[in-house]
Amino acid sequence: MSLSTMLATMSWGMLRTCAIFFLTILFSMPLGMVVMFLRRSRFGLVRAITKIYIAIMRGTPLMLQLLMWYFGPYYLFGLPIRGYRFAAIIIGFSMNYAAYFAEIYRGGIEAIPQGQYEAAEVLGYNSVQTFFKIILPQVIKMILPSVTNEIITLVKDTSLAFTLAYNEMFSLAKQIAASQTSFMPFVIAGVFYFIANYAVAFAMERIEKAFDYYS
Repeated sequence: MSLSTMLATMSWGMLRTCAIFFLTILFSMPLGMVVMFLRRSRFGLVRAITKIYIAIMRGTPLMLQLLMWYFGPYYLFGLPIRGYRFAAIIIGFSMNYAAYFAEIYRGGIEAIPQGQYEAAEVLGYNSVQTFFKIILPQVIKMILPSVTNEIITLVKDTSLAFTLAYNEMFSLAKQIAASQTSFMPFVIAGVFYFIANYAVAFAMERIEKAFDYYS
């Protein structure tokens, strides 16, 4: 198999990998904010349940979680799982990464001095205005390095979709390498992951610079 043919064959897998990445970011980042607010709830039961959720998501392998999201509906409720593979992958990734983002958000918010809330109250801001106009911009600047690390990790974790026999790029690379007895598919996959991570790091660096005025 020529290099051009190999690239053409793997291009579909690359698109699938990108789809997992972007959909996970789309759902997990806002969900992480919701989880963070629940984690900081004034109701003890809500806080306890949220802490258990975060502990499970962070304390068990993502590969195991993907298997549970995919096979769970069938084994627990007898529901058909035909056509559910991609949805299970997105749910599994989003729920897992939401827990990590929630803790990053929480750490950023709790690092803001209480005096800023009090100063905002003196200036006549309500709680919503205080959060979005004063607290959130500072939190975003503070947590961007940690968020960048998680996003870079996500790029590499997309390869775990092979657990559910989903033909993303890494799965196709393994299949082609086995059938052609060639190491080149792994090289192509490695280059793709490197370029993707470099693009993420570059974009996040630009965002960090955009928040420099909060220094």
